[in-house]
Amino acid sequence: MPTPVIKILETPEEMTAVEELQRAVWPGSEIDVVPAHVFIAAVHNGGLLAGAYIEKELVGFVFGFPGIEFTPDGPRPKHCSHMMGILPGQRDSGIGFALKRAQWQIVRHQGLDHITWTYDPLLSRNAYLNITKLGAVCNTYRYSEYGDMRDGLNAGLPSDRFQVDWWINTRRVERRLSKRPRRPLKLEDFSKAELQPLYEPHAAREAGNWSRPPEHFSPLEGRLVLTEIPSDFSALKDADFALARDWRFFSREVFETAFGAGYIATDFVYEAGRSFYVLTHGESTLEP
Repeated sequence: MPTPVIKILETPEEMTAVEELQRAVWPGSEIDVVPAHVFIAAVHNGGLLAGAYIEKELVGFVFGFPGIEFTPDGPRPKHCSHMMGILPGQRDSGIGFALKRAQWQIVRHQGLDHITWTYDPLLSRNAYLNITKLGAVCNTYRYSEYGDMRDGLNAGLPSDRFQVDWWINTRRVERRLSKRPRRPLKLEDFSKAELQPLYEPHAAREAGNWSRPPEHFSPLEGRLVLTEIPSDFSALKDADFALARDWRFFSREVFETAFGAGYIATDFVYEAGRSFYVLTHGESTLEP
């Protein structure tokens, strides 16, 4: 796979190309396509629109803008990263990581230290990028964040989202984005830790090979908690929509309970076709 060329997008023609790319990434709802004039207004007022090109073809983009967050010490500025899309067929090729790394560099030059964005917590690919590779953390669960969505990837399910925090000047993030990043953790790395599995999903069904969420999960105890999600939620949704809804509602209860009890999603493990969040009580982690 050729290395993508990352470029800041500034012209109306470049932003019109992003309109077209959105239609390929999120098909089925023309009304949800962000128009070029919105991108232009944002980038002329401190926003960021960057594109990834392979052989002069636009294959991905990331879009964000300045925002305000309210803290006990008063309002403070941040960068809100609102959209990132990769052309189907180019995913899992490092383009998303390259776009986020460019965003990290540019936003730091703007003098900001905090980037937030949302993603579906049941999408393993996104979780692995955001939590494992980029070093973002999460303790905020947003119930039906975008209401009823109409595009082909999200229609029919509650639009629950994680809102992640990317503290871009921390050692944790700088190490993940360095030329010698921390290797991804494996389950064996937790073998000697005080680790609590919250639940064991029901065995795969005869038809479909999809595991079911259990009826209940264990009380939250200890410093580290491991919670499993479907390894390919998009495929599960296509195969058994009712089961996908069951996972949405079950995982909502798990994460809202965990975050309410002071746990933070600090890592994500993908191993042997299984996907696990690592929830850590307080701000400590196994390693940066």
